[in-house]
Amino acid sequence: MHTLNKSAYGLAICLSALAGCVDAIGFLQLSGHFISFMSGNSTQLAVGLMLGNGSGVILLGGIVACFVIGAMFGALVRHFSTASSAIVTVLAFVTFLLAAAAACYEMGWGFFTIAFMTLAMGAENAVFQRDGDVVVGLTYMTGTLVKVGQRLARALVGGPKFTWVPYLLLWMGLIFGGAMGALLFFFFGLRSLWVAVAWSAGLALVARVLKHKLMV
Repeated sequence: MHTLNKSAYGLAICLSALAGCVDAIGFLQLSGHFISFMSGNSTQLAVGLMLGNGSGVILLGGIVACFVIGAMFGALVRHFSTASSAIVTVLAFVTFLLAAAAACYEMGWGFFTIAFMTLAMGAENAVFQRDGDVVVGLTYMTGTLVKVGQRLARALVGGPKFTWVPYLLLWMGLIFGGAMGALLFFFFGLRSLWVAVAWSAGLALVARVLKHKLMV
């Protein structure tokens, strides 16, 4: 996180909020399964295997597989993009996947709606990537909260006082987005995915304007 400039850091918070929004929509639609939080899904998968919940295992296994495939495609899109356009290109790809999810919902293709949502969340993690590795995890917060605790410990023993704040704000972005996603789902159901599409497209446009300030 400390390697990001202010523009990239602001974009990261907005993308974390987008992930929270989409994850909340998927969580409510799937009655307790996640679109972007694969640790939780993996635990539920393990429990399902032990309890013999065949349908749950198939669903969760499919979601995990889609997330991994989305992360792979996102990394490939970034790999074949120029350095200056990589973030914009990945965001355009994420927007396309979310739009595909929303369109599938309108056509009554529930399975593909969830698949494209999950692919999008996997791909989003390629936005901030260096040498093939993720610089900032945008759709999962366990590591981020660990960083908050570690930086607080450093502050207490005489280290820098506020290096934990950026990690806390990233987590708060996810919380804000999740709350927005839950509110949207209450009123619009899966049709609220169109808000996520507009959100992602707007961030892609911002990234295009600021692309020379966002290179990582």
